[in-house]
Amino acid sequence: MQRFSRPERRINGPTITHLWSMLKLLDVLIQLDHLKNAKASIPNDFSWYKRTFTQVSVQWQDTDSMREELDDLQIFLSTRWAILLNLHVEMFRVNNVEDILQVLIVFVVESLELNFALLFPERYILLRVLPVLVVLAASSEKDSESLYKRVKINRLINIFKNDPVIPAFPDLHLSPAAILKELSTYFPKFSAQTRLLTLSSPHELLPREAQDYQRQYLIINHIGAIRAEHDDFSIRFASALNQLSLLRSMDGADVEWAKEVKGNVYDMVVEGFQLLSRWTARIWEQCAWKFSRPCKDPVSTESHEASFSDYEKVVRYNYSADERKALVELVSYIKGIASLMQKSDTLVADALWETVHAEVQDFVQNTLATMLRTTFRKKKDLSRILSDMRTLSADWMANTSKPDSEMPAFQQGGEESRANFFYPRPVAPTAAQVHCLQYLIYEVVSGGNMRKPGGLFGNTGSDIPVNDLKQLETFFYKLGFFLHILDYSATVAMLTDVGFLWFREFYLESSRVIQFPIECSLPWMLVDHVIESQNAGLLENVLMPFDIYNDAAQQALVVLKQRFLYDEIEAEVDNCFDIFISKFCDAVFTYYKSWAASELLDPSFLFALDIGEKFSVQPMRFSGLLKMTRVKLLGRTINLRSLTTERINKVFRENIEFLFDRFETQDLCAIVELEKLLEILQLAHELLSKDLTLDSFSLMLNEMQENVSLVSYSSRLASQIWTEMQNDFLPNFILCNTTQRFVRSSKVPPAPVPKPSVPHAKPNFYCGTQDLNSAYQSYARLHSAFFGLPHMYSTVRLLGSRSLPWLIRALLDHLSNKITTLEPLITGLQDALPKSIGLLPFDGGVAGCVRIVQDHLNCWQSKSELKIEALRGIKEIGSVLYWMSLLDIVLREVDTSQFMQTAPWLGLTPGVDGQLVQFQDSEDSPIISLFKSIATTSNPSFSNPSSLRVLSRQAEAADLLYKSNINAGSVLEYSLAFTSAALDKYCSKWSVIPKTGFVDITTSKDFYRIYSGLQMEYLEEAVQAQPSRHGMLGDSIAWGGCTIIYLLGQQLHFELFDFSHQVLNVAEVEVAAIASAHKNPHIVQGLEGLLEAMKKGRRMNNHVFSMLKARCPLEDKQACAIRQSGAPLHRIKFDNTVSAFETLPQKGA
Repeated sequence: MQRFSRPERRINGPTITHLWSMLKLLDVLIQLDHLKNAKASIPNDFSWYKRTFTQVSVQWQDTDSMREELDDLQIFLSTRWAILLNLHVEMFRVNNVEDILQVLIVFVVESLELNFALLFPERYILLRVLPVLVVLAASSEKDSESLYKRVKINRLINIFKNDPVIPAFPDLHLSPAAILKELSTYFPKFSAQTRLLTLSSPHELLPREAQDYQRQYLIINHIGAIRAEHDDFSIRFASALNQLSLLRSMDGADVEWAKEVKGNVYDMVVEGFQLLSRWTARIWEQCAWKFSRPCKDPVSTESHEASFSDYEKVVRYNYSADERKALVELVSYIKGIASLMQKSDTLVADALWETVHAEVQDFVQNTLATMLRTTFRKKKDLSRILSDMRTLSADWMANTSKPDSEMPAFQQGGEESRANFFYPRPVAPTAAQVHCLQYLIYEVVSGGNMRKPGGLFGNTGSDIPVNDLKQLETFFYKLGFFLHILDYSATVAMLTDVGFLWFREFYLESSRVIQFPIECSLPWMLVDHVIESQNAGLLENVLMPFDIYNDAAQQALVVLKQRFLYDEIEAEVDNCFDIFISKFCDAVFTYYKSWAASELLDPSFLFALDIGEKFSVQPMRFSGLLKMTRVKLLGRTINLRSLTTERINKVFRENIEFLFDRFETQDLCAIVELEKLLEILQLAHELLSKDLTLDSFSLMLNEMQENVSLVSYSSRLASQIWTEMQNDFLPNFILCNTTQRFVRSSKVPPAPVPKPSVPHAKPNFYCGTQDLNSAYQSYARLHSAFFGLPHMYSTVRLLGSRSLPWLIRALLDHLSNKITTLEPLITGLQDALPKSIGLLPFDGGVAGCVRIVQDHLNCWQSKSELKIEALRGIKEIGSVLYWMSLLDIVLREVDTSQFMQTAPWLGLTPGVDGQLVQFQDSEDSPIISLFKSIATTSNPSFSNPSSLRVLSRQAEAADLLYKSNINAGSVLEYSLAFTSAALDKYCSKWSVIPKTGFVDITTSKDFYRIYSGLQMEYLEEAVQAQPSRHGMLGDSIAWGGCTIIYLLGQQLHFELFDFSHQVLNVAEVEVAAIASAHKNPHIVQGLEGLLEAMKKGRRMNNHVFSMLKARCPLEDKQACAIRQSGAPLHRIKFDNTVSAFETLPQKGA
């Protein structure tokens, strides 16, 4: 300032470069002063140092000078705006400094009003220094009058009102109104400027004014226009790059077209810089506005949190969900355009340099030449300046016809000479050339007069024509942007740096904490919002906020050079990225699980529902993120796909584990729900495998079932099913033969079975969403109260051919043990029977016969426990056998389906009589013939013919394997044979051969007699007593008792001598006699219920016997049958043992 204030040096400046240098230096001083005013740490540290110094300096000599320095430093630190006050004192020691200040103010005001500040950092510099310049320039009445003559006060007020909040630091802001009011106390002359001092600070704004400013500052109010700008620029920039690539691929392209294409690229780059500057400025200004107006009533989701830090009030609770969405979107736009422009750096560099070169050469060789011949021909001083501009910047080597000297070209008189033609060259001017051209243009326009009215390019008092002045002005502004264009990469990096969103040092100090939790960190808040909101449009931008950490780390290391800041950023990034991977994988898993559950819902069910839409899943674009293998984070490259795959594999295993744990807390009826949930999980795995390389679902299922070993035929699921059947199903479920279902007995409390508690899990471990969970729970409730064919299908599909035989053998062993347990019970009942029980007399009537039977069975009154245990044992045996019959039905259907698929490949066709017939024209089946023919064919295109021979041998093995399964036997038939073998040990006790050789009618105590008595008693109790014995036992008792009777060969004896059969025969005769005598059937009144129960029992017994005859005929094993001559036919022994599991009866064997 002292140099430019000397009258004899005034013509040499200040230039535009000098003005910017002074403004930037003043901005640095203002920021330091503001930082000293805002942060209490420096005075606090100094106070601690001074107290320590006072204690230590007692023993020192000559400490007066040091004390003086400490006192001066304390005064400096405790005085607000001390730097600015000292600057004011030093500045006004220079003569005519007011002229420089007024020139700076005029330059700042014009630059703000005309948007001469091309990039947002330059604009913020102007906004920060303007209030201080106004205070300094108006510190005296005389100076203020001259200032307001050049710059109307309304212009200043409009600028201050348009920007009430100015970013100063990432976490600090400035207010022009607050600065003016605070500095007025230090500058008495300025305190008279009431119009400037009445401006409102941000916290003083009226609600209506605050609302208006909020519409200006909040990004959410501008995101629609920003989105349109982004889309439009992306398309046009890509089009310009395509044209440039086409131009570079062509030889001998038209010069004018090439110039147009490169000029278009230059214009697009300039527009891109302006867009990025404007968008990043939006973020800076919104942050400054949020810091100036913290949230007054924060609402926490955590009930125990009572107090909130200042940082939480300005960040965590100060951004709504829509504002976070808009901020994520804008950050994504900035980083997307930045990536697009950085990738094209090498492609556009030559085009930019050529365009800049052409602009400069066209101006200095053609425009200036015209001016020298016309306007400035007689103005030697100005002509000299223009000649200097040509000397400095003209590139004569690019001309097609280079003149011998410069002067003759200027002295061609009035004749119109054609413009110089030059070839474009990628040779851009240097920064020094640009500064010199700006300086010389400023000299031509201003003439060195700092007090010239009208501003920088105002025409007042100037004799330069308007057209020439306009050309100079246009080129002057272009020169200002050339420096940013030439420093392409640095400009893009500076304009897209959003690392300031992380810094919070001021609030850390004021809150007296080492660091805030990540929930308060704005970058993580944005990432978390994208994941939690499940917004399909934002999802692909979920990684963009992590670029904030990259920018902050770059700022900490390169600009601030503070390693501790980088360490804090790195620690937060490590924590955030781990949480992000967890949440991201949960979101991916939930989406694909919901998708799978929605796909498996019945379409007709959805169509019939009015609210079917809530069961559909909105499409989400996860595929792009799942394919990312190179994510740049703090200088490291992270394979997101690998991390996601690893985590998803773990989640699938946890889900399978949870489903098995949950099944273990339920009864066997939940097997249908388990299968449906596993089916949903398998479909989700299939859908997700299109984007990720996951482990095989069958492998994971086997791992969780502990069934990976080749010699392991049991599994976790099979063991659980067997445990449930043993502890709960067989004791507590009863059979309803009509519906073919087992239901839990309601007449007797179930045996207490200790079970683990239901594991807790998130909804995505079920079906994904709450709505889908409720839909599938409704489906599961339909099958939760019974066990029938749907449950058996689920059991077969889940266990498969590997674990099902183990379960069958376990059930058959249990059946054998039950028979063993039953033997002493039956023996005890046999011993208690009377020695002689004859046939019931017809003359006693029904009531008499019932009393006779009751008298016979009174001997069991003391054996009630034996009766109950015997009935339960027989009932469990019947339940096992009926369970096997259901399994047999399901397996036959499965085998039939598999046979229909394999028969054509095995060469099997149905014969005339329905038997299987194999092709006779070839010994090999079609599948073997096919692969053999391929293996024998010599084709040179096959690189490895030996593999075809291996396939041929594998086809032979497959042929043998599938043919061996064709004649698979029946599970029910084998179970009956197994039961028969188990009964052989007790045949001598339960089916005694009469000593006389004839049928024993009165003294027989065989099993059929015991079962007949038991059946008679529980039928009576079923009619008379509650709880009903039938409700305890169901139809399984008939299956168990009749099967044992049939396999012991006692069916005919049972049908002849069964008590209920005899009573029913007497009742029929009695009813017929009463009907013929035309009397009222009062004799059987009171016994109708018992007779009806007996009829039902007889029908049930006959049904079981007919089923047994169909599935296990005993023509060659008739026991104790009576020939026509009356001689007995004893039971024939047959070979079958309990351990003969491998001798499964073959059909037709």
